[in-house]
Amino acid sequence: MGDVLLVMLPALILTAVLWAVATALKPRNFGISEAERYQQELAVKSQAHYAAQVRAAVAARARVEAATRPSQNSQQQSQQADHARSGQLARSASTSAGSQPGHGDALPGVGYLSPQLLLELQSLARSGHKLKAIQLLRQSTHADLKTSKNYVDRL
Repeated sequence: MGDVLLVMLPALILTAVLWAVATALKPRNFGISEAERYQQELAVKSQAHYAAQVRAAVAARARVEAATRPSQNSQQQSQQADHARSGQLARSASTSAGSQPGHGDALPGVGYLSPQLLLELQSLARSGHKLKAIQLLRQSTHADLKTSKNYVDRL
């Protein structure tokens, strides 16, 4: 029995040492480290923040476009055209009642302004770009400066 212990004991010790060395040198797989986990969380938060900024920018752009572009609503356009026609009729009545041609506030050819041009002139005048509105009106109707200015001022 002593001979068996002398052979078995060193073999057991050698096996235990080999197992300990193999276990110590084996790479541990605990998933991801704390630094990697933090980087991933930061990337997710950054992506969510960027998406929120994009949504806010798109919403702001939509608000600006809605405020600067004329409405595509046909009912609103027809109401604006009716209002413009009634204003033109009133101006033409006051012009024919005794004002001199070229010196009155009526614009020659106002009755021929398209509703799109009228809407564009109104949006330019209301947004503070009266000079551009006057230039556009002069180019499209070939009216003089004073008449165009008076017309844009009344918008």
